[in-house]
Amino acid sequence: MGISHYIKEIGRGARGAKPLDREQARDLFSQVLDGSISDLEMGAFCLAMRIKGETPEEMAGFLDATHARLARIPSAGRPAVVLPSYNGARKLPVLTPLLALLLAREGLPVLVHGAATESARVLSSNVLAALDVPPLRAVRPIADGEVAFAPTELLSPGLKRLLDVRRVVGLRNPGHSVVKLMQPCEGDSVVVGSYTHPAYAESMAATFELMDMTALLSRGLEGESAADPRRTAQVDGFVRGRRIPLQAQQPGTLSEVPGLPAEIDIATTADYTRRVLAGQAPVPEAIAQQVRQVLQLTHELERA
Repeated sequence: MGISHYIKEIGRGARGAKPLDREQARDLFSQVLDGSISDLEMGAFCLAMRIKGETPEEMAGFLDATHARLARIPSAGRPAVVLPSYNGARKLPVLTPLLALLLAREGLPVLVHGAATESARVLSSNVLAALDVPPLRAVRPIADGEVAFAPTELLSPGLKRLLDVRRVVGLRNPGHSVVKLMQPCEGDSVVVGSYTHPAYAESMAATFELMDMTALLSRGLEGESAADPRRTAQVDGFVRGRRIPLQAQQPGTLSEVPGLPAEIDIATTADYTRRVLAGQAPVPEAIAQQVRQVLQLTHELERA
């Protein structure tokens, strides 16, 4: 086994590297997740892919390997909503917990999954714990109207090991892309995907199409699943791989969002979330619109 022959293809720099086909990418990533390669090979893979970048075919292969190894979370009834949460808050409060709880209020099962990839940020898991949503300790079904948080290591220890490489080399790797695209739930689900740089938008869209996934894709708030409340971003939906334009980007950025606190700490963010849910502060329009868009996609699945 080993992945040295793949590294020879992908490790020739931005101009000389050759893309892998889907089956090659699946085989390579299977070995990465299974821990059957050396630390040196792992580092070479991460750095080579960082320089080259992932093609949609490669991402599809990486996802094939991931899905074959995931501990899947069952949902008891309606299609589940999947909210990857790996970036956390740096300048504005993390709004992924608010989005999750608003979707659950609509009767949907919601799975938030994540891991600490940035040591200096406030994470969704921190805020959810303050809102009495502790991390899952074992795989179990999610009920309609429930929010659950799954640590990445519960879903895939191999994927968590790959994410942790960033703490050593200081750079993102394909694992950070995989977690924003993967389907960790059994049955139908809507993955809410987000990107920070426009260059990733088309690559993620092409991957959703290749994987026949149902997903919502837009630019997120600091890389989180929740929409940026200051902007009207382009939003595309995917229903089993079929692309549906949902919202056109609008120019302009709000200088402030009504009710949104300036502080980003756990207690302040949790208190703000409670006040919005209680109707004591307005739901940011971008988040309200995101809830409507996710509901539209779940209704498409339920009608199919």
